[in-house]
Amino acid sequence: MEDAADLPVEKWHPTHCGEMDLVIREDGAWIHEGTPIGRPALVRLLSRVLRKDADGYVLVTPVEKISIEVEDVPFLVVDIDREGEILRARTNVGDEALIGSDHPLEMRAGEDGDDAPRPYVRIRGDLWARFARPAYYRLINEESWEKDGSLYISSAGLDYELGAVT
Repeated sequence: MEDAADLPVEKWHPTHCGEMDLVIREDGAWIHEGTPIGRPALVRLLSRVLRKDADGYVLVTPVEKISIEVEDVPFLVVDIDREGEILRARTNVGDEALIGSDHPLEMRAGEDGDDAPRPYVRIRGDLWARFARPAYYRLINEESWEKDGSLYISSAGLDYELGAVT
């Protein structure tokens, strides 16, 4: 499988051509003109030309750039497993990230600030994936350990704090 980091989209600097009625919802659904995109291969294709610029999320080709809306982050981590000392996260669009210095994990508060922090992992560039609930529970149940009242996970020699034990 081609590594997402090998894609040249970060090197493309086309002219901005406007906006597309495409929304990536918080639940991971890709909605075009009010209708969910039902073909996983099409979502995968679009995800490969997605990037986040200073002014927002865009789909890019070598000749055009078009803005889209993303409610939270564009991807969801749907599965997690361990290969030796490294945790591998898999997204809803088929990307994989080895959690570590190149693909760090961070906890973020919910939009309204009252939600419990949720884990995110950087996939490529400034594109992040939020852990879907089942993947997060698996991470906590199978991979976490407690220290000084907080839960942690370890991957690629780095420890990540998930939050306080309640």
